[in-house]
Amino acid sequence: MHASRGISSLMRILQILLLAAFLFPGLSRAQTLKPEDLYQKLLPSVMTLHVENARGETYIGTAFLALGTNVAVTAWHVVSDAVKVTAKFSDDRVVNVESLIDKDEKHDLALIRLDGGDRPAAALCVARPAIGSRAYVIGAPKGFEFSITDGLISQIQEIHGSDQYQVSCPISGGNSGGPVLNERGQVLGIAAWTQRDAQNLSFAIPAGFIGQMNPQHAPIPWSQLNTEIAATPATPVDASKIREPHGSVSDLKRLLKDSAGQRVSITVSSGDSEKKFDLVLPKDFVK
Repeated sequence: MHASRGISSLMRILQILLLAAFLFPGLSRAQTLKPEDLYQKLLPSVMTLHVENARGETYIGTAFLALGTNVAVTAWHVVSDAVKVTAKFSDDRVVNVESLIDKDEKHDLALIRLDGGDRPAAALCVARPAIGSRAYVIGAPKGFEFSITDGLISQIQEIHGSDQYQVSCPISGGNSGGPVLNERGQVLGIAAWTQRDAQNLSFAIPAGFIGQMNPQHAPIPWSQLNTEIAATPATPVDASKIREPHGSVSDLKRLLKDSAGQRVSITVSSGDSEKKFDLVLPKDFVK
């Protein structure tokens, strides 16, 4: 009899739970946001970076507030040669980015400090996302500021000894440094690079690496950073250590060797800018 009562009570509890799930379907996914709500939630934390380097070249990237008041995260390659950086928010407010706080060149991350702003920080998600889960990117692809794209977490790949999130979200120049979000509006990665000869094959640096950076570091003004870089003596390039996400160094050498004596077009990418060279390779260019 006691067993029958226990089973009856359990059945009633299950019926109540099923009824609640039917009447209030949002309870089971209380933290999941619609794309339009997710966008509005994160928009105050996202900014477009306008970067000027010592050669007078200007380009754009994206950043988002995290880790502390007026502290933002972006990709290191966006600001690595900067002499002046400003941040523009979606309400058209422009704030000076006064300095670099910390950098992680291996994972292509940088912390920067804004000269005021008083905006909310984005929440970070350091847990590994499920393969096939939805992902969103907010940024300025090709200068179209505060655009949102969506896709999936396609896979988690080990690239140069570290995990990176492969995402199918369309990403273009200007998205670099921007947040890659999950359905709860948390930053799970930082837009880093995309395969140029493929479609929607892009990669993000996991947000967990941000936790290894120190927002309490003494800020380094851009002018001082550039002086330090300029004062560093040039050293021969060790081809075995070149980071080349789109192919191996050996592939490049083989291609150049096969093209010796021919006219070729070479495109050099730096940050979000590109330069194209048309030239005839000497026959002994690569031995």
